Amino acid sequence: MFPTKQHLTISRTLGVALVATLGLAGCKTYDTEFATINSRLDQLDTKVQGAAQSAESANQAAQQANQRLDQLEGRVQQLETAPARKPRG
Repeated sequence: MFPTKQHLTISRTLGVALVATLGLAGCKTYDTEFATINSRLDQLDTKVQGAAQSAESANQAAQQANQRLDQLEGRVQQLETAPARKPRG
């Protein structure tokens, strides 16, 4: 049996359908990979946000400690510049 125009058309259509099906199957693989990557990015984002909150808390604690040191510094300077006391006795 010799291939006719109808046979060639059917063969071409089946070939295109096969390629399209394989292409869509490949997209599912990429969808899975993208979902995995997005999940990892979400996890990293959560960790980064936690680290940023920890850093902010540490920064606030350091500022409070600096304020206490500044308050004490005036008192220390006052004591250092005060005239020396004479010992009793």
